[in-house]
Amino acid sequence: MTRFESAKEIYASVGVDVEAAIAKCMEVPVALHCWQGDDVTGFDHDGPLTGGIQTTGNYPGKAKTPEQLMADMDKAMSLMPGKKKLNLHACYAIFEDGEYVDRDKIAPKHFAKWVEFAKERGMGIDFNPTFFSHDKVKDGLTLTSPDEETRKFWIDHGKACIRISQYFAEETGVPCVMNIWIGDGFKDVPADRMGPRMRYKDSIEQILAEPHDNNLVKPCVESKVFGIGVESYTAGSGEFALSFAATHEGCLPLMDNGHYHPTEVVSDKIPALLCFFDEIALHVTRPIRWDSDHVVLFDDETKEIAKEIVRCNALDRVYIALDYFDASINRVSAFAMGFRSFQKALLAALLTPNEALKKLQDANRLTELMVQQEAVKTLPLGDVWNEYCARQGVVSDWEFFAEIEKYEEEVLSLR
Repeated sequence: MTRFESAKEIYASVGVDVEAAIAKCMEVPVALHCWQGDDVTGFDHDGPLTGGIQTTGNYPGKAKTPEQLMADMDKAMSLMPGKKKLNLHACYAIFEDGEYVDRDKIAPKHFAKWVEFAKERGMGIDFNPTFFSHDKVKDGLTLTSPDEETRKFWIDHGKACIRISQYFAEETGVPCVMNIWIGDGFKDVPADRMGPRMRYKDSIEQILAEPHDNNLVKPCVESKVFGIGVESYTAGSGEFALSFAATHEGCLPLMDNGHYHPTEVVSDKIPALLCFFDEIALHVTRPIRWDSDHVVLFDDETKEIAKEIVRCNALDRVYIALDYFDASINRVSAFAMGFRSFQKALLAALLTPNEALKKLQDANRLTELMVQQEAVKTLPLGDVWNEYCARQGVVSDWEFFAEIEKYEEEVLSLR
């Protein structure tokens, strides 16, 4: 008997169908964010990264062209089991033959190469307007700016992104999650907290008024508790984003688990929101204290996020995307490690005897519940994970680093 066959018997003894869990895990799309590959730089500007976010580190081999970024993503995806989606920021527009347009004028044609890339790999595409790293971010503000010319520019950018999102969905046949996030805020205590938020509300409403099919384009509003340089106030707070989504049909709340107070956990918020929203969206990251964008690992909160999605029977109601950027380590490894970690968490959640545990809770058998929840932690997940990777033609955890070393030697070190 192989280790996997033995693991199947152990899981069956607690009522878990391993084959069904593996099959379901293979079906769940997770969006891979392109910006890990080049430190959120993009291809439409040469300036610094601004807007309350920061990438630290200078590991060699950073992608500098669309071709290099696509090659790195291909290598990373060859090391990832599971179903992928592509996640783009608007600053990754690809201009050819000397053409350049500003962000308020970007069009589907500037993302045609990304559509070709996604279609060849059987992926859908998610999208994010880029409200940072641009000279028209006036005094650190975009959609909340009291300067109407500035605000109009960024509203027009959002509308252009709605049109591009529709194009992505029509071309790939997969709904496009279009996420609105801004870093607008103030470093010190503001005199007016409501005014910027009222302008932000109006701006998003104007963006969402751009014609689109709600079955194809899934607009979201993402919150953040603070940003670098805007520590005292962010217009797009958790209360603002959630209230906006709740009061505007066709708009979803997007929770990034690095965008809350360190004592808050998104895993607890998922079932709360699912009581009221047909669909929600997530950016899965790994916060450390107040920083939000470390590479996702198989840690407690990642496991709990996956567990709550599965427990709530919401795999078809939650749009899952990754969001982190680490320039201090091999970027291809970061791509793949984060994705593999969430896949492992998802598989672990699917291998949990959730119905049996719920019954213990409902029967108030809480002592037994605690005992069984602890017992679940030592079930032979690793043997099932290795089989899952093998079936997807992906190397095991122990072979993973050798692939990264080889790619670094043959490709990244030559840049």
